[in-house]
Amino acid sequence: MAQQSKEPCKKEACDIQACLTKNNFLSHKCLQVIEKLQSCCEKCNYNSTHCASVSALLKQKPK
Repeated sequence: MAQQSKEPCKKEACDIQACLTKNNFLSHKCLQVIEKLQSCCEKCNYNSTHCASVSALLKQKPK
């Protein structure tokens, strides 16, 4: 039986970290991954410590 993680968006946050590392921390190259974290955070009502970082990343997103 799979145990529910206390951190619902940890995988997405780790994916962003890996993507940023691979792309010299250019957040515009990781928008798809950042958007996955954003939608995860919306689903869990931002009830994850990993959701604090997504708002800062989204502010960098080109309009």
